[in-house]
Amino acid sequence: MMAVEERSLVQPPSEVANQRSGEIEDASKLPSKVRVRNLNFFYGGNQALYDNSIDIPALRVTAVIGPSGCGKSTHIRVYNRIYELYRSHRAEGVVEIDGENVLSPQTDLLKLRKKVGMIFQRPTPFPMSIFENIAYGIKLHYKASRSEITDRVEDALKRGALWEEVKDKLAEPATALSGGQQQRLCIARAIAVEPELILMDEPCSAIDPVATSKIEDLIETLRDSYTVVLVTHNMQQAARVSDFTAFFYKGHIVEFGATKKIFTNPDNEQTEDYITGRFG
Repeated sequence: MMAVEERSLVQPPSEVANQRSGEIEDASKLPSKVRVRNLNFFYGGNQALYDNSIDIPALRVTAVIGPSGCGKSTHIRVYNRIYELYRSHRAEGVVEIDGENVLSPQTDLLKLRKKVGMIFQRPTPFPMSIFENIAYGIKLHYKASRSEITDRVEDALKRGALWEEVKDKLAEPATALSGGQQQRLCIARAIAVEPELILMDEPCSAIDPVATSKIEDLIETLRDSYTVVLVTHNMQQAARVSDFTAFFYKGHIVEFGATKKIFTNPDNEQTEDYITGRFG
């Protein structure tokens, strides 16, 4: 637990948030990409999320923070219904992406997961070449010629900030890349199918500080074209890269707002206690 003075906020994130934000934005005045209302989630008979309601602004980076086991990852995994890989997992409520409730039984999951890309805690390259890792989704979702696929692979690797490092070894196994490179490959793989929303679940927790810096730089460039939701335990990271922050605790959304305000002047005392290191 971090030692802090009474009622003081964590200085590094506060300083970074001040530098990042400029004017504090009001999320309610921005168009929403994701609208969540009264979301409850269950692992079998155990409830993990309670009445979650939040609007995720479009073309912004939203950080999700909170102690381990508070429901951060569970919440974002509802957005693309990846939880349905497990029969006992169940969501109730409304999760709208561009006005369509993705929890509806009529939802086309293939189209949904094309629209909503997912980056996991540990890099998950496919056991195939670097080129085929990127091309796989393109072939799945598009009728493209070989030359079009090649161009799109190159474009995705460039946007994933990896092209210069791999352009001469595209036929080599993706698993031979370093951990940081593998994570950027996974981001490029997600970008290749032109999603609109990118979910990142602790994308830097399994890589070194240098690789983490590259991922953060990449997130900065992604905000121009994508809505990004980032789950992180690293409060400095949340302050550095996000526009908005949601604080979760025991399955509840305690507070949501502009990152600068959350880190410098939160409305909820529990949020302040977490940011200052009194618990978590």
